[in-house]
Amino acid sequence: MKAFFIIVGTLAVALAIAGVFLPLLPTTPFLLLASACYMRGSTRLHRWLTSNRLLGPYIAAIENRSGMPRPAKVVALLLMWASLSYSIYIVPPAWAKAGLAAMGAAISLYIVFGIPTMKPRTDKGAPDR
Repeated sequence: MKAFFIIVGTLAVALAIAGVFLPLLPTTPFLLLASACYMRGSTRLHRWLTSNRLLGPYIAAIENRSGMPRPAKVVALLLMWASLSYSIYIVPPAWAKAGLAAMGAAISLYIVFGIPTMKPRTDKGAPDR
């Protein structure tokens, strides 16, 4: 069973990395899946993931419930609305356009008001809490 968790975790990490560059592919859910799988499959891989210079801070922020940095929120909203705007433009039915816009608005409200905004860093160490 450990091998299954390691394989699924590794696939999730690959999809999370792809999600950094592809706006329609979410990064955070795949990182959380990878973290959960590695916790069950390999403590060494879980330690690697959580201490990774690029991916680790996202997982730590979620595990600590400290939130998202303001720049990350802005980038997430911009990329989401850029891809949603294109989808709304190419989808013909009006009900589909309205549904996409409603989902985008709901997700935007959640990102802005539902996820705490991390305080800016005062040094090069850990973020303020």
